[in-house]
Amino acid sequence: MAKQRYLTKSKRYSLPVVTMLALLPFFAWAERHVETAFGSVAVPNEPQRVVTLHEGALDVAVAAGVKPLGAVTTRGGDSVARYLMPYFDDIAIVGVVREINLEAVLALEPDLILAPPQLPEAQYRLLSRMAPTVVPLSEGLDPDLWRDETRLFAQALGREEQAEAVLAQVDERAADIAARIADDEAPNAVLVRWMPQGPMVMSDQLFTAGLLSSAGVAIHDAGLVREGVPHSDPLSLENLSRVDAEWLFLATLNEEGQEALEAARQSPAFSRLDVVIRDQVVPVDGQLWSSATGPLAALAILDELDAALTP
Repeated sequence: MAKQRYLTKSKRYSLPVVTMLALLPFFAWAERHVETAFGSVAVPNEPQRVVTLHEGALDVAVAAGVKPLGAVTTRGGDSVARYLMPYFDDIAIVGVVREINLEAVLALEPDLILAPPQLPEAQYRLLSRMAPTVVPLSEGLDPDLWRDETRLFAQALGREEQAEAVLAQVDERAADIAARIADDEAPNAVLVRWMPQGPMVMSDQLFTAGLLSSAGVAIHDAGLVREGVPHSDPLSLENLSRVDAEWLFLATLNEEGQEALEAARQSPAFSRLDVVIRDQVVPVDGQLWSSATGPLAALAILDELDAALTP
């Protein structure tokens, strides 16, 4: 299990950080350029001190054979996602989703920062004074956007060949599963993240939906998710029938969500679902299925999908 070092959290940009950033030199050693959301960025040929501020970037780095020094926590957790923990003996936690601890990043003395899409420009300006900062282009929800991000992060790391190899593995694994599903029997499914407030249907435009689609499973969102948003509002148990499908993948992020799900299982509304009666409800790891992106996440999800569909 990965150990993590927590560095003091700061919600504001402290004067010492701003002062130290002002004293940092510009980078004169970089020899390659990558195209990012903030234009062309010069990056070192062989980065040695990588910090990732996006779950997908951490996944890509590990898949490409790089172990970052720091990362943000997974959604609903206090460390990196469980499926990535075996790759680390020790990793510094430098923030949570949407709240980066700039002091913690600076303390690691990075030579490359891999950041999330839609990073605010103000944060980018500060981070880019610490090290070259790579932010992917983002044009809203797209189930295949993770592939572009994978290639961009791999290019920044100088590990394009390794990334293409693992992307090919994903495609082969998905094709293998799809080949065992006859066209007239292609199952449909809904992915639900169960929160303490209730179940939320995940968009069919997300990473996992696209991945399952490539494996022959038609993911839909029951018409409950507005365009451009990742999930529905929480459903009441009275409206639970809206998520009935051939398969139901139920994700929880933490203990509170799991407790809420267990309570719901005792309700008549849950037990009346056809998918429950057919015993085709599959509990899945919410960190992996509803938060993570990247080729290693893809392979892990496909393995779990295959196990669920195999009699």
